[in-house]
Amino acid sequence: MTEHAPRPAADLARENEELRHRLQEAEELITAIRTGTIDALAVQAPEGPRIFTLEGADQSYRDLIEQMNEGALLLSQNDTVLYCNACLAGLLKAPLETMMGASFRDFVPADYLGYWQDLLTTGWAGKSKGEMPLLALDGQQRPVAVALNVLLFNQTPVLAIIITDVSEQREINAIRARVSEQNALLERQQETLRTQALAQRAAEQTAAETSRILEGIPHIAWTANPAGRNTYLNHRWFEYTGHDSHSDSAHSFSALIHPDDLPAAVQRWQECIGSGEALEIECRIRSASGDYRWMLGRALPSRNEQGDIIQWIGAYTDIHEHKMAQQRVAETQQQLRASNEQLLRINRDLDNFIYTASHDLKAPINNIEGLLAALLAELPAELMAGPAVEPLVGMMQDSVDRFKRTIEHLTEVTRLQKEHEQPPVLVELAPVVQAVRLDLTPLLEAAGAELEVDVARCGPVRISEKNLRSVVYNLLSNALKYRHPDRPPRVRVRCRASDEYQVLTVEDNGLGLQVAGNAKLFAMFQRFHDHVEGSGIGLYMVKRIMENAGGRVDVESTVGAGSIFSVYFRR
Repeated sequence: MTEHAPRPAADLARENEELRHRLQEAEELITAIRTGTIDALAVQAPEGPRIFTLEGADQSYRDLIEQMNEGALLLSQNDTVLYCNACLAGLLKAPLETMMGASFRDFVPADYLGYWQDLLTTGWAGKSKGEMPLLALDGQQRPVAVALNVLLFNQTPVLAIIITDVSEQREINAIRARVSEQNALLERQQETLRTQALAQRAAEQTAAETSRILEGIPHIAWTANPAGRNTYLNHRWFEYTGHDSHSDSAHSFSALIHPDDLPAAVQRWQECIGSGEALEIECRIRSASGDYRWMLGRALPSRNEQGDIIQWIGAYTDIHEHKMAQQRVAETQQQLRASNEQLLRINRDLDNFIYTASHDLKAPINNIEGLLAALLAELPAELMAGPAVEPLVGMMQDSVDRFKRTIEHLTEVTRLQKEHEQPPVLVELAPVVQAVRLDLTPLLEAAGAELEVDVARCGPVRISEKNLRSVVYNLLSNALKYRHPDRPPRVRVRCRASDEYQVLTVEDNGLGLQVAGNAKLFAMFQRFHDHVEGSGIGLYMVKRIMENAGGRVDVESTVGAGSIFSVYFRR
């Protein structure tokens, strides 16, 4: 590595003197440019010196530019400031003499250099405009609008730039924006006031129309504001209460509602005001005579287009007679419940009595039957065969047998009550009817009867199987026992279904009976044909069984033509 020999002091002194001379020439040149004492400037460019004319044929143009409120600037192609007016120097807080020959890029913020380069490129190609901040010497950034245009001076292109300070314009725009916002706010407020005025007029018209309608109805009518304060009462209220419409107490509901009804009425009214639900209450209100009468109070909220409640419209309807009727019905129902409970107790007592009587009577009748048998065994045979003893013995035995059957029937009635307490089950009809048919085969053959059965299409019925068999047996056996002597018996058993019931019918062509006005048709021990042996308990058993199962039994009959018994099983 070679080292350079130190330069002589004389050379250095001579070089410093040249630099001072050049600096002095530059300062004189700048002063001359600023004061206008020269009209051209030679700038050394890569391709050689270039001459820029500073004062042309018309000095007035330069005077005009100097007096402009916008900054004016001439740039060379390497961003050197060739000319700058006083307005731009003031905007950038820089002495005018320092602007000439400076690089304008020094006044561009670093984050806007790329944007500035794009403006220069477009400007040198023709024209360009933009907005950007410029960095003044005091460190402040001033927003400006720039307009760039290429000009030719002595056949040399330069970039003429007009720079406008837009900070005041922005403040003006901001003020204008605030003014516009305030104007818009005022317009909205005025529109709101106009809307409120229209709504007020509409409300007044609605209130007048409402008052006209409410005055014409035969009920007490009223209105209230959204808070629940009364605003109107029709003339029916003042007629009912006897109050003067101008007195304050005339508009107070609470002063006239019965004290026992007031707390619940006030609570319900407050709940409706809070929730917007319809009001419905029953309370007693004192009339002009001092009597309290039951009233049905109802009210609905009236809403505007936005769904807000604007008023309540209500009415009180006199329901005193209806309420008294309800009270009488309630008292009657209470009496009926008490009577039913008493009847239930009587029925239970009767069932217990029947059970006890049938149980207690079995032993004596069995003893009588045993004593009769012992007596007959002790009597001589010739005495037994006598015309006076034999009929008496037969009558005594028949009486004992009938007594025993009556006890059995009473026991059966008691059993029905106990079975009613058991839960019902589903039972198929066809197997039960077939089993009863087999049991009655001897009676069918003896009577020469025709039995037609069609129950296969019916579903199961809700009843105990034993009770179902009892119903079918009693109806079929009655149809055969009470047959007409002049024709062979014909019995048809059928089934049909409805929405609520399944119906089993037993139709015969027997003797028939008088149904109309016969209240004892299904009574216990009731018989309508004495020529046939029977106890008169069969139809009673059928009716009792069906009622216990939630069904019923009906009969259609014509004397001499036959009967149709229908039993209804609830589905």
